[in-house]
Amino acid sequence: MFKKINLDNNIPVLMQAAREMHSVCIGIWIKIGSRYESPDKSGISHFLEHMFFKGTKNRTAQDIATAIDSLGGEINAYTSTEYTVFYVKVLEEYMEQALSLLTEILLESTFPETDIEKEKNIVYEEIKMVEDNPSDFVHDLFNKSIWGEEDLGQSVLGDIKTISSFTRSHLVDHINNHYGTENIIVSCSGKFIEARLIEHLNRTIGCLERCGEQKNKRVPQFSGCINIVTKDLSESHICIGLKGLQYKSKDRYTMHLLNTILGSGISSRLFQGVREKRGLVYSIYSYHMSYFDTGLWAVYAGTDRKHVSEVINITVDEMRNLSNSVTAEELQRAKSQLKGNLLLALESTSNKMTNIAKQEIYYGKYFSPNEIIKMVESVTLENVKDLSQKLVGDNSFALTVYGPVKENDLKGSCTLLQ
Repeated sequence: MFKKINLDNNIPVLMQAAREMHSVCIGIWIKIGSRYESPDKSGISHFLEHMFFKGTKNRTAQDIATAIDSLGGEINAYTSTEYTVFYVKVLEEYMEQALSLLTEILLESTFPETDIEKEKNIVYEEIKMVEDNPSDFVHDLFNKSIWGEEDLGQSVLGDIKTISSFTRSHLVDHINNHYGTENIIVSCSGKFIEARLIEHLNRTIGCLERCGEQKNKRVPQFSGCINIVTKDLSESHICIGLKGLQYKSKDRYTMHLLNTILGSGISSRLFQGVREKRGLVYSIYSYHMSYFDTGLWAVYAGTDRKHVSEVINITVDEMRNLSNSVTAEELQRAKSQLKGNLLLALESTSNKMTNIAKQEIYYGKYFSPNEIIKMVESVTLENVKDLSQKLVGDNSFALTVYGPVKENDLKGSCTLLQ
């Protein structure tokens, strides 16, 4: 059962009890991510996420690690383009100890200068690790090509130049500016005692008084440009896509189904047509990224240099032909796949916690699994074809290729993209 209440300072707490579970997962979500950072502070949300685990007024970093391991639980955090999440997952009998640890980290971390310098080296290594993984790094290159140097084009990790400039005062300013009541929600799922949860939250994070700055509302402009980044790699990595839909779009479930048909799963058109029938790739998939105000519908593929043009051509043809070739059988299979993925995912307390938090952030309301399934089932074949035509139409594709390829190698494909 879902329930929402507000703490004494109006921070919303979302709760979904699951009495059949043995665990509880609690997340504190901050509605600030990489897209809201100024270019000279790119990566600060992610860097600060690291620093919250480096010690509080009462515990060292090792004390924090020992405390959570002693409970047999997990405490962690991650940063995205639009939010930062701190969460803990433990057996229900340890909920209060785990929650104490989580709120202490958020409210009483000290950010020692020596640890700031040490953590910079760790993040440098994280950045280099991504850059050394071309199937990951191509997405950063793609986003920057599409959205530009700011907003959604900024890497969550930032870069070595910006990270090296961060000081303790920068971290404290970021907290004071953004970690306020208007930008925080708490989400909890699993087996827990509501009264104890709320009592603890009210005497900790519920005492927070700062409000938090409102974020930049500028809608980023999609650029359908071609970006070839030549690199001596054994494989070429391709991202190709179009402007997609924002989170609150009324067509969001149609979008999920359209994407499923195109390239999500082993029965999808791209997996079957490019990998299974032609043997051109090991990995190919489509994805849809929604944001508050826009979206991206794209395909990733990794292939040998000599097959790059062919993979691009097949992908563009599939996307352009969807509006007049999707069948009722494909749609029904996509609906079954989407419903199954949803229900299986919600068997995890972590996923339940994430689901109700995202619904609050993006929709301001809760949709039950049954409501979502009804919306998925209500999508018609005409809905799918119409959305496909709307997204593809005569629009130009954005393309990024990272690998041993030069622009001259793709002349025919580049014409097809326009």
